[in-house]
Amino acid sequence: MTKIKNVLMLIAFLGQFSALSAKVLTAKNINYTDQNEVRRQLNVYYEKDTSTSKDVVIFIHGGSWSSGKKDIYWWLGRNLARKGVITVTINYGLAPESQYEQMGDDCARAVKWVKNHIADYGGNPSRIFLMGHSAGGQLAELINADRRYFDKAGIANPVKGVILDDPFGLDMKEYMSTSAKDNNYTDFLRTFSADPVNWEKGSPLHYVQYITNPHLIFYGEKTYPAIQIQSERLNKLLRAKNLSSELQIIKSKKHVGMITQMIFGNNRLYASILKFLSRS
Repeated sequence: MTKIKNVLMLIAFLGQFSALSAKVLTAKNINYTDQNEVRRQLNVYYEKDTSTSKDVVIFIHGGSWSSGKKDIYWWLGRNLARKGVITVTINYGLAPESQYEQMGDDCARAVKWVKNHIADYGGNPSRIFLMGHSAGGQLAELINADRRYFDKAGIANPVKGVILDDPFGLDMKEYMSTSAKDNNYTDFLRTFSADPVNWEKGSPLHYVQYITNPHLIFYGEKTYPAIQIQSERLNKLLRAKNLSSELQIIKSKKHVGMITQMIFGNNRLYASILKFLSRS
């Protein structure tokens, strides 16, 4: 997982040499709290024509809860905006300064800002979808499933549907209880502590009974076993609740490749996402 930072930072650097399409605009570094803090800012990618109300995707980045930033994903925002989807990429507090509950609070407050302001950019506040990769998938599902986060933000859950791209940490209790005590394990202690109670509280799979919206789940054929096992379990549990949930296994892809493949606007995941939005 430590490869994510280096690979995506390179992508972000290369992005400085790529001009956005003339029809796509970017509003950058918007504070979603009352404080002017870099880690609590967001970017909005939207079409120049804001006369029609469009679907909105809020993307929560990965990085093992300790690295990553919104600006790395300019290409995701551009590609989705070109396809008629308003896209918001967000920052949130990172470990060790923040732990998972603070990160969840940050993400929920970012969603609240989007709910209140996205119409100014041509977005439909009733059509907000969450998308997350890796640790961002855990945070997306956590605030969607655990009611405390939107309750604390002071809004009802506005999420129309959830898109999980190789999500890591859907069951942190299982992972931390069974995984090798390697560098990743030690790193994750900064986010979830050494207390198994926190591992369970930070595990979206322990709140499945509260999920009410449709899901689209991707994982790579060659990704981490924990991601495969827990993604399969989430999909099975959602379908048992008669919720719409689609699971796609992407051949030959490892964990980092599951997000970097979307640099290309014709990547097959975009077609699946657009289809998911249209039927949700």
